[in-house]
Amino acid sequence: MLEETLTYALIMVMKTKRNQMAAALVPLGLHGGQELLLNQLWQQDGLTQSELIGRLGVEPPTVTKTVQRLERAGFLHRTPDPDRPRVSRVWLTDAGRAVREPVEQIWARMDEELLGTFDAEERDVFARLLRAMP
Repeated sequence: MLEETLTYALIMVMKTKRNQMAAALVPLGLHGGQELLLNQLWQQDGLTQSELIGRLGVEPPTVTKTVQRLERAGFLHRTPDPDRPRVSRVWLTDAGRAVREPVEQIWARMDEELLGTFDAEERDVFARLLRAMP
């Protein structure tokens, strides 16, 4: 039975965490997944949409739609690249920069909830195993 596999258990945990994350982001005016795009800009502002696609590993329409929604919500804006007029760069607004700390706090809280029943050694082993997965 599928329900007895580790893959099934992992998928169910992921779905639960994804739903919890989405609910936690709502008060910030964000939808689940948007914080991943913002995170790339927190690391390096002014990326092109192509660079965002590469870094996030998603399809171009996903980034286009996310950028448009975040722009409408006031978290970022686009400007033409001065060297390549057909390319636009994506920049954080003050609002986009301001949600960084609350988003990072939410992610830290989610980690604590995920690992809450593990002792320090179990946390290290779990993290090592997750990062080793293909």
